[in-house]
Amino acid sequence: MKVLVTGGSGRLGASVVTGLVEAGHEVVSVDRAALDGLAAAEQIAVDLTDAAATDAAFAQVRPEAVVHLAAIATPFSAPEAVIWDTNTSIAFHVMQSAVTHGATRVLASSSPTPLGYGAPLGWRPQYLPIDEQHPLRPWNAYAASKAAIEHLIATFAAQQGPAVALGSFRPCFVLSPEEWQGAPTQQGHTVAERLADPALAAVSLFNYVDARDAAAFVDTWLAAAPGLENGQVFFVGAADALATKPLAELIPQFFPGTEELAAGLTGNAPAFSIAKAASLLGWRPTHSWRSELAADPAAGRVVSAHGRPDDH
Repeated sequence: MKVLVTGGSGRLGASVVTGLVEAGHEVVSVDRAALDGLAAAEQIAVDLTDAAATDAAFAQVRPEAVVHLAAIATPFSAPEAVIWDTNTSIAFHVMQSAVTHGATRVLASSSPTPLGYGAPLGWRPQYLPIDEQHPLRPWNAYAASKAAIEHLIATFAAQQGPAVALGSFRPCFVLSPEEWQGAPTQQGHTVAERLADPALAAVSLFNYVDARDAAAFVDTWLAAAPGLENGQVFFVGAADALATKPLAELIPQFFPGTEELAAGLTGNAPAFSIAKAASLLGWRPTHSWRSELAADPAAGRVVSAHGRPDDH
């Protein structure tokens, strides 16, 4: 089908565009700037904060499906008001233009951050592993904007009914293919450094997802969407934790009093459940840091498939 991807030049967007092209879709990437070497996709430069420009782009493309990824991508990377205004207005413009110009499927990217982890006044999960029913408690503009996007999806689902299939997904800490080779992650350090120092990944409960697995989820959702209950949200993460020790051991170190909650997270088990996506869509991730992580050029070592740093 013809799929319009907003934010196709971004960390997640580039992998989603590539994955959808490889799956046989006709893909149009809409972003502020084109990206060199972005698969076999048409690219249109648009400022999505401009409602008229956004609508004109959708009128030109007339996509069957829309995947909305465009946003200020990390908390506190801009003033709070700017993050809120940008992310929420872009989402509304995109959804409104999508339904106006005939899209029958709309999938928007949310985030695990609305759960509220990292809150300055403290936070702990109500249960583990965390699933889509866990209460949300966003505490910054980025997290609040992502929660608002989920509400917008539900709003348009209520408005459009079966004419448009809508959904949202919460990709965990996205790792693009080049980051397995030592490129810095969105937090500035490498994957190997994140594994070596558990404090770096503890705030988000050691979650992650390979961008290619997120792309495969998008393709799977697009195929299944008309048969799903409208407006649903899905966690999209790896099948293991980004940690070299069991989370039953690590989580209580950083979230005191969670020993009983974390007790079941033995072995490589992650703190986020992807059971809903597996049961309703048949989607499962195929990439893990245990098989993907290459030698860290800075550290001069590689983390083995058994989770032990090996000197090279």
